[in-house]
Amino acid sequence: MTKAVSLFTGCGGSDAGIIKAGFDVVLANDILPYARDVYLANHPETEYVLGSVTDIETFPNAELLLGCYPCQGFSQGGVRDPSRRINTLYLEFSRALNQIQPKAFVVENVSGMVRKNFKHLLEDQFRVFEEAGYRVKAEVLTASDYGVAQDRKRIFIVGLRNDLGLEYHFPKPTHGENASLDKVTIRDVIGHLPEWPEGEFYDLDFHWYYMSRDRYKAWDQQSRTIVANPRHMPLHPSSPPMIKYEHNDWRFEYDGNARRFSYREAAAIQGFKDLIFPDSPAGTLNMRYTVVGNAVPPPLFEAVVKALPDMWG
Repeated sequence: MTKAVSLFTGCGGSDAGIIKAGFDVVLANDILPYARDVYLANHPETEYVLGSVTDIETFPNAELLLGCYPCQGFSQGGVRDPSRRINTLYLEFSRALNQIQPKAFVVENVSGMVRKNFKHLLEDQFRVFEEAGYRVKAEVLTASDYGVAQDRKRIFIVGLRNDLGLEYHFPKPTHGENASLDKVTIRDVIGHLPEWPEGEFYDLDFHWYYMSRDRYKAWDQQSRTIVANPRHMPLHPSSPPMIKYEHNDWRFEYDGNARRFSYREAAAIQGFKDLIFPDSPAGTLNMRYTVVGNAVPPPLFEAVVKALPDMWG
């Protein structure tokens, strides 16, 4: 099997996608203990290094390098400060790229990276990756176009080593209008699950910020973006719809039981298949939401990797 190294791995959304695409992940890495616990419960054969990537001095040989460096500095729900150190972790990814010199690399991050105030950081990523010897392309993709029950937009940066003389083309949508398959709905992925899974959802009040925007999508639609913060998790479709009263003032259309998605439902909406959540000291309710919300939808990453040219023989 073709070998891959995974950095900023989280609980393994990217890796679940490339494993399904036929790759063997020989090294994974992240700093969150529960992300490691979830990953190894689902992929026990992978060596998972817990800790900062800066502490990894040497990386194993591999033909594919992937990384989803933290996005809090770019995201809609984050601080959005271009000067934060977290925004330059791509330099650690570049260090691994220069050392391993794989045939290809794939990076995923939030689409906010293309905003005007972050443009210099995106351009600098292109610079360091091109200086490492790669032909680089980037595109924003929507997860629901590739079989995920969620309208989640993410930027992908893909590089092919210059000496291969090959060109990468991003995959065309497989689901939705002008595609061969219908979009996957919330009902498709969680319709079989219990409606009120006690202990698996964040059940505190809906605070003013939560009620400042529409959090609802119906059963036969695609979910709003699954986030890492349980307080901001979208509504389950059994909840009353929300209607707008005025700017930043949304209310439930009628009185009725309402709740956010559970962490297990959130995982299914991300595109995980029966993700195992092990019991461990680190596995609090909030942390289960965090590792799921931080993950890449596996079908989306699989589609991006499957579009790589055949160069593994």
